[in-house]
Amino acid sequence: MTKFLIVGLGNPGREYAFNRHNVGFMAVDRLAKKHSTAFTRRQGKALITTINVETHSVVLAKPQTFMNLSGDAVASLLHFYDVPLENFLVCFDDLDLPVGTIRLRPQGGSAGQNGVQSIIERLGTQNFPRLRLGIGRPPGRMLAAAYVLRDFDKFDGEVMNLTLDKAVEAIEVFVNEGLNAAMNKFNGTADGE
Repeated sequence: MTKFLIVGLGNPGREYAFNRHNVGFMAVDRLAKKHSTAFTRRQGKALITTINVETHSVVLAKPQTFMNLSGDAVASLLHFYDVPLENFLVCFDDLDLPVGTIRLRPQGGSAGQNGVQSIIERLGTQNFPRLRLGIGRPPGRMLAAAYVLRDFDKFDGEVMNLTLDKAVEAIEVFVNEGLNAAMNKFNGTADGE
């Protein structure tokens, strides 16, 4: 079986569970739930669970460091499971995309996302796939740091619920068909446009 590692970024703790900054956690939680499992095991600095997507073994992980130290957990997991970077996908929130938008990319900088920056620093490369989940820009003069730690309002929460379903589909296509197929099918809004 080919092994994959899918990491969702977020902050541990109930007080952060529904924050915009935790949509990475929400995406891997949704995928785990679809496969009738939950994050009950600890591996190093992360909670993990394992699923099978067709013929592929997929480790899902939620780092239990805070966001800006995510790279510590990710580097350890990649090494432990011996997963090549092309079979690694990190899911995280993106301020520069509107709510309801997902984007897959093969590589790139952090765009100010501290968890991604931590991973880049620990791995020594930007060359790993990522799934960006749009959370929109803060209203008015609100600071981004305050905005990402707010829960979704009712409308955005409903949109994000649909977006998480699309993210789960995108992750499964990434595992089964590869990054290019997932990018071609899902780089758009929650309804695929």
